[in-house]
Amino acid sequence: VRLVESGGGFAPAGGSLRLSCVRSGSVFSVKRMGWYRQGVGKEREMVATITPRGDTQYAEFAKGRFTISMDNDKTASYLQLNQLKPEDTATYSCKQEIQYYKFSTVYVDVWGQGTPVYVPS
Repeated sequence: VRLVESGGGFAPAGGSLRLSCVRSGSVFSVKRMGWYRQGVGKEREMVATITPRGDTQYAEFAKGRFTISMDNDKTASYLQLNQLKPEDTATYSCKQEIQYYKFSTVYVDVWGQGTPVYVPS
């Protein structure tokens, strides 16, 4: 199972980007999908998460500007970034909490490789 992100790049302050995270490989279920970011010299922080039911959580800095969504097949997540600020510059990574098999009792965290977002000041 692999997660592949795309959609990162340069955006001017006030601009927008749409990040995608697509899973390849079969799994039994997904508990939650999320996006995280890490700036240079900073710790990784949660940006937003979503469950298959559609329950979402956002970091304070993301509320009102970013929107997380999931496709109907529960294979991909998306992060719409609006009103971007220079402080949003970071590498954005997606994560899925995966149950590989029907009788497995654990969920495994699978991460993508990350996609950079650069918003110059």
